Amino acid sequence: MAIAHLDACPTCVPSKKRTKMEDDKIRVLGARVHNLKNVDVEIPRNQLVVVTGLSGSGKSSLAFDTIYAEGRRRYMETLSTYARQFIGNMERPDVDKITGLSPVVAIEQKTTNKNPRSTVGTVTEINDFLRLLYARASRAYSPVTGEQMVHYTDERIVELIEEGFAGRKIALLAPVVRGRKGHYRELFEQFQKKGYLYARIDGEITDISAGMKLDRYKIHHIDLVVDRLIVGESSHDRLVTSLKETMRQGKGTMAVYDYDTDASRFYSRHLMCPSTGLAFNDPAPHTFSFNSPQGACPHCNGLGDEAVFDLERIVPNPNRSIREGGIEPLGKARANTLFATLEALGRRYDFTLDDPIATLSEEAMNVVLYGDPQPMAVDCGASIGRQMIAWEGVAEYINRLDDDDSRRGNKWREQFLVRQKCSVCGGSRLRSESLHFRVGGKNIAEVSDLSIAEFAVWAEQVENELTDKERAIAHEILKEMRSRAGFLVDVGLGYLSLSRASRSLSGGESQRIRLATQVGSQLVNVLYILDEPSIGLHQRDNRRLIRSLKELRDAGNSVIVVEHDEEMIRSADYVVDVGPRAGMKGGHIVAAGTPAEVEQSDSLTADYLTGRRSIPMPERLREGNGEVITLRGATGNNLKNVTVSFPLGKFICVTGVSGSGKSSIVNETLRPILSRE
Repeated sequence: MAIAHLDACPTCVPSKKRTKMEDDKIRVLGARVHNLKNVDVEIPRNQLVVVTGLSGSGKSSLAFDTIYAEGRRRYMETLSTYARQFIGNMERPDVDKITGLSPVVAIEQKTTNKNPRSTVGTVTEINDFLRLLYARASRAYSPVTGEQMVHYTDERIVELIEEGFAGRKIALLAPVVRGRKGHYRELFEQFQKKGYLYARIDGEITDISAGMKLDRYKIHHIDLVVDRLIVGESSHDRLVTSLKETMRQGKGTMAVYDYDTDASRFYSRHLMCPSTGLAFNDPAPHTFSFNSPQGACPHCNGLGDEAVFDLERIVPNPNRSIREGGIEPLGKARANTLFATLEALGRRYDFTLDDPIATLSEEAMNVVLYGDPQPMAVDCGASIGRQMIAWEGVAEYINRLDDDDSRRGNKWREQFLVRQKCSVCGGSRLRSESLHFRVGGKNIAEVSDLSIAEFAVWAEQVENELTDKERAIAHEILKEMRSRAGFLVDVGLGYLSLSRASRSLSGGESQRIRLATQVGSQLVNVLYILDEPSIGLHQRDNRRLIRSLKELRDAGNSVIVVEHDEEMIRSADYVVDVGPRAGMKGGHIVAAGTPAEVEQSDSLTADYLTGRRSIPMPERLREGNGEVITLRGATGNNLKNVTVSFPLGKFICVTGVSGSGKSSIVNETLRPILSRE
């Protein structure tokens, strides 16, 4: 999206005061950009104006390359000389004069962002508010027990200990080692120097003795015993002092061991599971960001998918042998160390290079693909002799060649890969800790996977499930999210999810997202220019789009839309028809006025609006060749186990409301299958 804020251009504004009539219009005089033929046109301000005409007639040349280009140039002239040296001078469009321009916002027809980290949620900024909501009003649940995690102040912990352990002998424990190997002799020496006498080691309280050490190859849990006391009124001050020291040694977490029941209970200043002592850091907005190291899944780095080797691409024909080139990356057998090593591997795992790959055992196939670390005696030829070599595996062989020449090798390597959901985060892009915080019973990944229409309903209802404190924190955040989601629904994008990757959006969807953002910005006295925003929209959703454009107009803005859609043209306040034909035969204003006035002209647009011309249905449809392609059980994206047949030799149209699954069945299911055949 491009924005141009402009002041009056001294070369374009008359010195005398403009009349009210002039202020109500944008006047373009002598436009000659591209194929425009010295065009003069007046466009009313604060109205919905459609610029229409044949493809190539000069619509975009007038709207974008003349009006918007001049507005952007004037904005650049308001910048300082220092700032302009980094931007460069912008060429003035080939036009004599333009008056009546407001600050210009161009919403062009292009995809938003090819960055794999960009999603609908990040582009619309709803994710920012959603992360803030989860950082401030979520509840954490233990991944081990499912209990709600808690955190306490020191004063509250003292109260709980005195209430729960009154009159009983307890030990205050500071966890210092959790599930790690080592002998920890130096750690015990430090404890002794500080005057500590006891430690709980692997669940048993023992004396700390000189030279004490553990089995370095076993996993250990070590808690330092800071104090032992009987809980009562007389021990209150001692409990407060010892608790502070226990928290310091345990870095904010402690346990109370009850000698009578041999049970422990955990307390923490941080979020903590009361049963297991598992603790989380207090959440922050970056905890829920897949673009931050603190929130991103460490396996896929926040991308949500990973590249894995596709066995069908590595072994396209399992009936061929290795010698015949059955393993695609290796090619046919040659007299070299690589295939000599494979022959030695075959002797170890009972196969030969002449056996069909389909006959290899699962164990043999696994070591061929992923390697065998045990060295083998390999005959490397007369000059070298026998060498002990470990087989690296086909996968490592592909990766090694990739490293030799990054650009060429990467392209070669990718032909053997297929992208699938991350095996660790399941496509959520986030660390597992981030997914154990919930608002209204849902974690942030589950909310992001809702369609925007469902998300709007969730944001409306979730306040009822919050406590008074949580509701006070979340109210303004939810209000902003509901507003933004509502604008997206109004422009016909309610079927998208916040987790949808931006690079998968069509040009029309991307443009409507930017339109919804502008509707939500509530700017006034702005000139908006849009390029065919109805592209890809079903007629049901087209009416929502028109309603949003009228809302922009009613807020005190001027809206110019380059469009072919009949419903959009009939809904306009003013229509500019460019023609009469395309290319060199275009570039003229053939009609301008209200839709009713344009219908009275003799332009091609008027002919089709009035029905003087139409596209008739063919009398006889193609019969096709009698063959069909059938998809069975398609379940990609929102497809519900679909079975469909496509007759060959015919012109086939796949239609449905926006988001119904048309692209899923054609572009993401049928086309990838055909491309592999």
